[in-house]
Amino acid sequence: MKINNIRSELDSVTVSGRITSIGIKSIVRTRYGEATAARSVLEDDTGGIMLNLWRGQIDLVREGDVVRVENAFVRNCRDQLEPNVGSRGRKAVLSRTGASL
Repeated sequence: MKINNIRSELDSVTVSGRITSIGIKSIVRTRYGEATAARSVLEDDTGGIMLNLWRGQIDLVREGDVVRVENAFVRNCRDQLEPNVGSRGRKAVLSRTGASL
């Protein structure tokens, strides 16, 4: 799916794109306790979308990497659409900036 086709409340979304920025790590409170998170921007040729990186995912992804988000659900958070990877989904690095996988 292309980013410009992503809509709120979609389920089972798979989208690929390049990580163009990764924000600063922060500690957030979840219903499961504290967790480390960083907001990133995922872009393709149709646009960009916010993508949250959680815990160990933050250190696995770098700016410029091409990633695929699989089986995500989409929610509207603060008037921005965000794909979320729950227990059924995953994030995979397809190509690494400056190196091949």
